[in-house]
Amino acid sequence: MSGSLPTRRLGELTVGAQGLGCMGMSQVYGTGDEVESIATVHRALDLGVTLLDTANVYGAGANEELVGRAIAGRRDEVVLATKFGIVWTDGQQGTRGDPAYVKQSCEDSLRRLKVDHIDLYYQHRVDPLVPIEETWGALAELVTEGKVRYLGISEAGPVSIRAAHAVHPITALQSEWSLWTRGIESEVVAVCRELGIGIVPFSPLGRGFLTGAVTSRDQLAADDMRRGLPRFADGNLDANLAIVAALKALAEKKGVTAGQLALAWVHHKGDDVVPIPGTKRRTYLEQNVAAATLELTADDLAAIEEAAPADAVAGERYPEQFARNVSK
Repeated sequence: MSGSLPTRRLGELTVGAQGLGCMGMSQVYGTGDEVESIATVHRALDLGVTLLDTANVYGAGANEELVGRAIAGRRDEVVLATKFGIVWTDGQQGTRGDPAYVKQSCEDSLRRLKVDHIDLYYQHRVDPLVPIEETWGALAELVTEGKVRYLGISEAGPVSIRAAHAVHPITALQSEWSLWTRGIESEVVAVCRELGIGIVPFSPLGRGFLTGAVTSRDQLAADDMRRGLPRFADGNLDANLAIVAALKALAEKKGVTAGQLALAWVHHKGDDVVPIPGTKRRTYLEQNVAAATLELTADDLAAIEEAAPADAVAGERYPEQFARNVSK
């Protein structure tokens, strides 16, 4: 390895300071390219990225299979994270957290990934119909059995985090956190730090929007999930582009891209923060990794927040169908 990344800690788990979100290699952001995706994973490992993030629901299992092929022969370089808990029925997103489902999901993920253990296993969404103590009792058994090393939770609020952590320590919370999604700053971050839980921000680039790459919905493929997100809707999109324009102006002064500046802002939120920007191309991966060591002064951070104030973002982050699955 020629790793250029420093490391950070998520609870007791040491990982490269930036991870790689693999979802977009298999779904939601247009057509995939398996050869380039696998090359991107290999390049990430070469650069010192160790945390690879997937889930059983990404591509209906196809993403776990792809990641499994990508890490074959390099398993010892990887901190492998996957998830369970989101289910789709008749085109509607729901949740499952019953113990039988937890255990079956783990077995299925191990098989698709072709590994004998998962390093970090997340509850992807909390099931409101199953006491979280039951879900986490099943997860704790998976740890005892050696099938899982550490446990995480995603898109959970303070009540759920405390209840799960009381059953078995949570190593990491994965939630959306970026310049245009800052909801976890009000309570969740403080609870995680009180309990020693690391934070893994997904979509730290605002689903690619903060890079400036998307200036019109017409650029998005027909099956791109962003077409259904309120912030990309007509009207909201134009208002949000003004934020990106302000970021670009700041970035040019520092000789970096808007995306790198936005990502560096996330890195500066704390040593317990390990963002997982997703990409399926080596070029963007290398730009993202460079942002992990970009130094920002207090004046830089203040200027960034002035350019992208939290209350300036137009539109909710999720449509109602998805928003209702984010727990308290």
